[in-house]
Amino acid sequence: MIYNSFDNPGLIKVLTFLQTHNTEYLSGQDLSDVLRISRVAVWKHIKKIQELGYIVESKQKLGYKLISNSELLLPWEITSNLKTKIIGKQAYYFDSIDSTQNQALKMAQDAANDGTIIVAAKQTGGKGRDGRKWISPKGGIWISIILHPKFDISITTLFPIASSLALSIAIEKVFSIKPELKWPNDLTIKGKKVAGMLVDVSLESNKIEKLVLGVGINFDVDVKKIEKTLNETPNFYGVASLSEQKQNIKPIQLVQTFLLELEKIYKDLNERQIKKIISEWTLRSSTIGKNVELNTIDSKIKGKAIKIDDDGALVVSNNNKNHRIIAGDIIHLSK
Repeated sequence: MIYNSFDNPGLIKVLTFLQTHNTEYLSGQDLSDVLRISRVAVWKHIKKIQELGYIVESKQKLGYKLISNSELLLPWEITSNLKTKIIGKQAYYFDSIDSTQNQALKMAQDAANDGTIIVAAKQTGGKGRDGRKWISPKGGIWISIILHPKFDISITTLFPIASSLALSIAIEKVFSIKPELKWPNDLTIKGKKVAGMLVDVSLESNKIEKLVLGVGINFDVDVKKIEKTLNETPNFYGVASLSEQKQNIKPIQLVQTFLLELEKIYKDLNERQIKKIISEWTLRSSTIGKNVELNTIDSKIKGKAIKIDDDGALVVSNNNKNHRIIAGDIIHLSK
């Protein structure tokens, strides 16, 4: 099942009318007259709307009444009242896909898809950093965002850090909790991972041709089931789910808030407001000030994490010598 934000105009017209008149019953004839479509078309659209998870009550001689909206991250729900200028103005929804990142990378070839987002209810081959598998069952938020940045290629390594900051701010605004940021791009709650970022970049003539941000959020997932699957994974440090906060928050609220915060930080990056981003990230970081162990491709370093540089590199102090780490697996040490 695939939907986008600009097809299905008949369905969206019927749905929008139901949403704006949800205190009353609307007869099939009324909908047919107002929307200028046949009663058969109205009935077909109502059936599809119900299949998509909307609760529509139907009563003889009264008509149809929308009781509640769908929990699915459907494109028209994301774009409706979205306050961004670029990011999320076009959206695609997949009931199931191998990877939103793979789909976004194909679509990123077209400059017209700048800001387009790909959403999936579940992924069968979700990707994490360094080719790792990302468990992506229904109940999570799995999104890839296509961008064609104007910033310099030197900033690409800072982008996942900036994106994780945007998500942290969004979660705080929506849930009134403050997730911590674990370098390079994880969000944690009480030390357990609740979200992560992945960035794929394509360069041409020393310029960024396209950038695709992958975001995985454990919104309402079975924590125990995922932990059982990942328990033997190296450096695994637990799974958290936002549903554990026991708040009546809809996924659409978080997604729209995140897209807006991401666009603000994206603008800051394009305007080279690097110090501002690093300062805000550091205030939320669980890594800075900690003793850490870093495993890179060719070395292992232990020391104290003292800061991140302008390019997102972690600076670790060991025996009065500073080491800059651009990428690697990190473990927070207790001592």
